Amino acid sequence: MKWSVFLMKSPILNKMNTVFVHVSDLHESVKWYSLLLNLRIREQDIYPPVYNIEIDGHTGLTLDAGPTGMQKKLNPNPHPIFNFHTDDIDCAYDYLKELGYQIVSEIVRFDYFSFFHVEDPDGNIIMICTG
Repeated sequence: MKWSVFLMKSPILNKMNTVFVHVSDLHESVKWYSLLLNLRIREQDIYPPVYNIEIDGHTGLTLDAGPTGMQKKLNPNPHPIFNFHTDDIDCAYDYLKELGYQIVSEIVRFDYFSFFHVEDPDGNIIMICTG
């Protein structure tokens, strides 16, 4: 690749549109993410194979169970695939613990940033953080 390519204007925007999380059980994952974010579960709006979670801002979250009648074979990454923000890390930790969610790391604290990891029903690691 020639460096002069970088002088061209890219037609791809510097904007993330949607994050896809691949899931094996759409209904279970919709419930899990809805409880995580304290969202009303809209059972009547679950039309396999995907469900769009209501997210504030520009970036969306789509749970994707794949084609109807086909079970996805998932190989979750052992590292966080994205994060959700919280203003109170201790309250968030306690909330997820009370829900019985699989918390996979204790709270890690720095001067201006704290985080912990939680595992969704398919083993995807999600970071909850303050930064």
